[in-house]
Amino acid sequence: MASCLVQLGIHKNVLGRYERNEVYPSIDIARKIADILDVSLDYLTGKEDVQIDKNTSSRILEVSKFEPEDRNHIFSVIDAFIAKRKIQSIL
Repeated sequence: MASCLVQLGIHKNVLGRYERNEVYPSIDIARKIADILDVSLDYLTGKEDVQIDKNTSSRILEVSKFEPEDRNHIFSVIDAFIAKRKIQSIL
């Protein structure tokens, strides 16, 4: 926790006030908190239900730039893994 406080540049009492919703962080501090926790600002503020880590979201962004045929190949592989996982959960 101490290293987080140093990264944020705040006192531990201020962090406690954030946690108790007594005060709200500035957008800059909120961004730093999201970066430290490796979540999006939407997730941090409760506007996003599903947490997607930065590594996954950056890959999704890159795949979205691919040609449609290449994206479809990638989606087919992903769909196969999803189907395999569903089958394994049934067995």
